Amino acid sequence: MSRPPSEVRERPAAVAPRAGVPRWVRLAAIGVAVVVLAAIGLRGRLPDPREFLAALAGADYGWIALAAALQVVSLAAFAFQQQHLLANLGVRLRVRRIMAITLARSALSISLPAGAAVSTAYAIREYQKAGVSRRVGAASAVVSGLASIGGLTLLYVAGGAGVVARDPQAYLSWRPLVVVAAIAALTTAGVVLGRRYAARPERAPAGAGPLRGSRAGRRVARLLSSARGAWRAGAGLRVRDWATALLYAAVNWLTDLLCLAAAARALGLPVGVTTLAGIYLGVQIVRQVPLTPGGVGVVETALVAGLTATGATAISAAAAVLVYRLLSCWLIIPAGGAAALALRRATTVPVR
Repeated sequence: MSRPPSEVRERPAAVAPRAGVPRWVRLAAIGVAVVVLAAIGLRGRLPDPREFLAALAGADYGWIALAAALQVVSLAAFAFQQQHLLANLGVRLRVRRIMAITLARSALSISLPAGAAVSTAYAIREYQKAGVSRRVGAASAVVSGLASIGGLTLLYVAGGAGVVARDPQAYLSWRPLVVVAAIAALTTAGVVLGRRYAARPERAPAGAGPLRGSRAGRRVARLLSSARGAWRAGAGLRVRDWATALLYAAVNWLTDLLCLAAAARALGLPVGVTTLAGIYLGVQIVRQVPLTPGGVGVVETALVAGLTATGATAISAAAAVLVYRLLSCWLIIPAGGAAALALRRATTVPVR
């Protein structure tokens, strides 16, 4: 029996994707690009290589092992936060899959321009493959973003309160406190307004406007409808679920900060955790300006400058920053690439 002409015409389209660039080649190219950017960003900012290697050789590797363990806990806290949010939005995913998605999206966030947006889009797509609706995936991203801001705020408010309680005469710079207060106000306003919006009844769509009949207008309308649905789903979570997401985010930030502290201790830097927390906050604020992928060059320069300002030598400060960035950035890229390949081979579940 002869086949219909349509089947014959569709066969080339079925094999066309094979002519594209393999995924592992693209991942390798991203890794090479990040290394090149790091070399350009750090050129002229590192001390003599022999003294630098000598400082690394004399490091306390027990503290480095602790720093690595803390970075693993930081990633796990984010993964468990995602699992908790999705479970309370009605979808349960296995820890192994959530952790793989967390590694892959972290690698994208670190290695690409506008990495945070690309990372979020990738996570939503992978959640869809696992059976999560786009609305629920977007809702978890919204809640996670607000919880991340709130977690950093909670960390610094608790830390500042602890310092004052221990020493009422302690001097706390007002500049970081203003930033923290502004972040806390914005986060709180977003959560409160979102919960009020979720309590309102759904309105019927408005009549046809001048752009509604165009392709761009329909696309904007779909985006707005999806955003409203995601916001409504996220804001409808219980207060307990928001609090849990906030605590997971605080643990994520705290263990990343302690990873930096352990790296500094491994190199014998004379920097206390309180001072280091102030440097860390300043770096996180600078990091939000997407000058380079993952803050390459910018983060390293800011950390080295902050550590040397506290009395550390340029050699030991650069070595500590290298250890911290290896654990929190560079090693995550190949691990995330391997996780992305594993996810690609995983069985896809139809979206509900």
